[in-house]
Amino acid sequence: MTEAANFDAARAVAMARQALQIEARALTELGPRLGDEFARAARLVLDCKGRVVVMGMGKSGHVGRKIAATLASTGTPAMFVHPGEAAHGDLGMVTTRDVVLALSNSGESDELNAILPVLRRLGVPIIAMTGRAESSLANHADVVLDSAVAEEACPLKLAPTASTTAQMALGDALAVALLDARGFREEDFARSHPGGALGRKLLTHVRDLMRSGDALPRVGLDAGFTEMMREMSAKALGAAVIVDAADKVLGIFTDGDLRRLVESGRDLRSLQATDVMKKGPRTIRAEALAVDAAELMETARITLVLVVDEQNTLQGAISINDLMSAKVI
Repeated sequence: MTEAANFDAARAVAMARQALQIEARALTELGPRLGDEFARAARLVLDCKGRVVVMGMGKSGHVGRKIAATLASTGTPAMFVHPGEAAHGDLGMVTTRDVVLALSNSGESDELNAILPVLRRLGVPIIAMTGRAESSLANHADVVLDSAVAEEACPLKLAPTASTTAQMALGDALAVALLDARGFREEDFARSHPGGALGRKLLTHVRDLMRSGDALPRVGLDAGFTEMMREMSAKALGAAVIVDAADKVLGIFTDGDLRRLVESGRDLRSLQATDVMKKGPRTIRAEALAVDAAELMETARITLVLVVDEQNTLQGAISINDLMSAKVI
């Protein structure tokens, strides 16, 4: 009989719920223990002229890599150094300008403890994140962050589960405290994530996406209806911009206007741009964020916004398709 045949669905769900309850309890108990030591750790990092060097073995190492990444993306320069590799040369990455954040639930990791005396001799401040306040790691540290848990979620009480959850959460708490102390903003986060959705929204400007030059469909006030249609078809923006001799925006004529005009039954051949254009089209500046153009389109229920300068001179145009192609929306 296979293991799958013995599978008890109800027991699996019960075990999962129990694991979540244990880990939730571990986090709940972690909060009240934060105090002066946590504040001292944050102060050490804020005063650091170099980087936060995160170290940890095994599961603590995996958590450490995530903490280093979170710190780096929220305004605190950080990197992960494997303790085993540090003992064989990588310790040269650590300078006296750095702060070391060392993770070990037991506080007795051989690879980590082997390099602690060297770090002390270098004068590098050490922040320990450990579940044992009397461990070797804690005794070598300048600041100790207590990540102890009452029990692991593993029913065998062997696999690091609740303890690594506590480490992860404590690392996030430190990153959030530092982010706030630095005055880190959405724009700063976006600069660290230029390829993400937030980065595209906060770093992409209208000038980066707008059509300009010969790509703009524009005609003069006295342009005939046929000339205007040719310009709209050639530029494929779904509109024609009506401008004066100095390229000042006077109005716009869109595909929607054309549909309504055809439905009205008027004689189109006799019309000029000045007869059918809409005055006061929606405009935006080139330096505005692309997401602002998207908001304008949504509010006005339009699919195209003209880009003008302070003198209302036509600079470009940006469409909803441009925003979608750039994944701004």
